[in-house]
Amino acid sequence: MSKGDETRERIVDRAFRVATRDGLDGLSIGMLADELGMSKSGLFAHFGSKEDLQIEVLRAASRRFEDYVWRPALKAARGEPRLRKLIERWLLWVNEPSMPGGCIFVAAAAELDDKDGRPREFLVGEQKKLCAAVAKAARLAVEEGHFRPDLDCDQLAFEAYALVLGYNFQRRLLRDPKAEARARRAIDRLLASARAPR
Repeated sequence: MSKGDETRERIVDRAFRVATRDGLDGLSIGMLADELGMSKSGLFAHFGSKEDLQIEVLRAASRRFEDYVWRPALKAARGEPRLRKLIERWLLWVNEPSMPGGCIFVAAAAELDDKDGRPREFLVGEQKKLCAAVAKAARLAVEEGHFRPDLDCDQLAFEAYALVLGYNFQRRLLRDPKAEARARRAIDRLLASARAPR
């Protein structure tokens, strides 16, 4: 890895941590330059604009999500075990210590939902891919005979997504100490409702 690549990676890592706490709009080229002991022009050499930096932070978050959630899930057996592992890792992601402000995608969604532009387009694309992947995991569970053949896999993906978002708000915003237990019960019910009759 070149020195330039190392510097860029250091900038993105710091920006990622700031964005989880202060949001994408909270990213300031000047503040990052100060924290990293760089000049603004040096930082601009790596990212031509704040928007470019925001997209790179979201791209880095997607890579981390893949490593933290998807890779462990893919090690589980196809079908319900893999889908369950995926949702389990997704719940853990909400409380990942490298994100002091919580899930960066939730924070970014609140910031970008009514704003047009490349950061929003990137985020929307990633979240659509996530929903499609959850639906695909459910379809594999149907193929394995774990879930009933008439299951609406897109609906299951919608409900799983809603449960994780609900858990995020209950735990982080409302600070409900029972949020995790409630989320797990809701997920158990969702998967039980999808199972094929024995």
